[in-house]
Formats: sequence, C-alpha cells, structure tokens
Amino acid sequence: MSNIDARERLIAALDLPGVGEARRKVEELEGVVSFFKIGLTLQLAPGVERLIQDLIRGGKRVFLDYKYYDIPETVKTAVSRAVDLGVSFLTVHGSTPVIEGAVKGRGSSDLKLFAVTVLTSMDKGDLAELGYRDLSVEELVLFRARKALEAGCDGVIASGREARQVKELAMGEGGSRLLVVTPGIRPDGYAEDDQKRRTTPAGAIVAGADYLVIGRPIVGAADSREAAERILAEMKEAFGKKPRAMVAED
Repeated sequence: MSNIDARERLIAALDLPGVGEARRKVEELEGVVSFFKIGLTLQLAPGVERLIQDLIRGGKRVFLDYKYYDIPETVKTAVSRAVDLGVSFLTVHGSTPVIEGAVKGRGSSDLKLFAVTVLTSMDKGDLAELGYRDLSVEELVLFRARKALEAGCDGVIASGREARQVKELAMGEGGSRLLVVTPGIRPDGYAEDDQKRRTTPAGAIVAGADYLVIGRPIVGAADSREAAERILAEMKEAFGKKPRAMVAED
C-alpha cells in the first residue's frame, strides 16, 4: 500500500482577484498547504512574480499553470524563464513540437512539465464545437497523454474520470512514472460550478491521480484551513488504500 504524504500532493489554486488576497490565503493555510497553483487569474496581476519568488523562498512549491501554447522556440524561451524563477510544475499545451520545445527549455532542471489533455470544464459537445467530432473525451485525453509521454513530459493534466486509463496507458508503454495532476475536484455535497467532469478527492486518487489541484472548495471556503484539512483527511485515507505501484514519484 502507498505511504504517500497527502500534504505533499494537495495543490491549492490561488485563483483570487489579486496578489494581496493570494498572500492572505497563503498565510491562512500556513502549516496545512505548502504547494500552490498560480494561474491565469493572477498572470498579469501587479506583484505576481514577487509572490512566486516569496513562496519559493518560504519553502513552498509553485505550480505555474499558464498553459504555454505557441511556436516551439517561444515556448522554449518561456519555459527557461520559469526555470529561472524556480517553479516546480508548469503546464504546456499543443502539438509534439511545442511540447518538445518546452522539454528543451526545461533542460536539466528539476522542473516538471505537464501537458494539458482536456479541460475538466469541457464535455463531448465542447469538443465537437472545436472540431473534434469523431473523438470522445476519453479518446482525446488518451491520445494527448500518449503524445505527451513520447515527447518527454513528466505528466499530464487530466480529470479523475480518465486518470485510470491514463495510468494504464503509461504503464503499458513503459512510462509508469507518468504523473497525473487532477483538477475539477469537488467534495461530496459541493456545487459542480463549471466543472462538467468533476470527481471527489478520494475518487480521483483511487482512479490514479497523483496530485489534486483544488481551488474554490478551499480558497473560497469560509474557513479555508478547515476545508483543506477535511480534504487532506479524505486524501490520506484514499492514498492509504492505494497500491504503491499506482503512485508515481516526483
């Protein structure tokens, strides 16, 4: 059975109006959460780079979720700058050359690269609108996961509904260490919001998720510490029941 520390596998999404609110939330979660996602909500907010630096200097880990998507050379340069910042995780999106550009930009650093498969707010109807009329969500997720693995990514962003299939795909192709980061997490009784392919914390972990990214259920709670601790308890129990072989290491 797995002996993973759930506290190392929970990523709180700082999807907040500004850097000041983000700093206050980090302070509120001190000692409970040590891994934070900085995404598009804060991308152009004044002081965000300093926030990232302060988090890292304070012993926190940062997941930079900007979903880099551009020509390979541009992505390569952008990723190299993220390396200089010292972030731990970074998302990239696009074709094999784009991902390979990101891998080159990462170089020999410890930065982990994650390819976006299909957003958890999307379903088959959304894919059809984008032109993927002949593919189901699951088929597109697995196609992109395979391409990410071949291009040298450390993992993928995928919902809990596809996590098991992604893990089985990776293990079948010799990529058993492929990490799965799962957003779209909603505890039992919490509103779905805009998440069309939601899963519970335990459900995602049992299915194969290695890390959970959770925003509103934590940062939007009246008591964020208590909400995070409740989720951590659920995660700990789920990891405790999970075979060690199903958990990928950093």
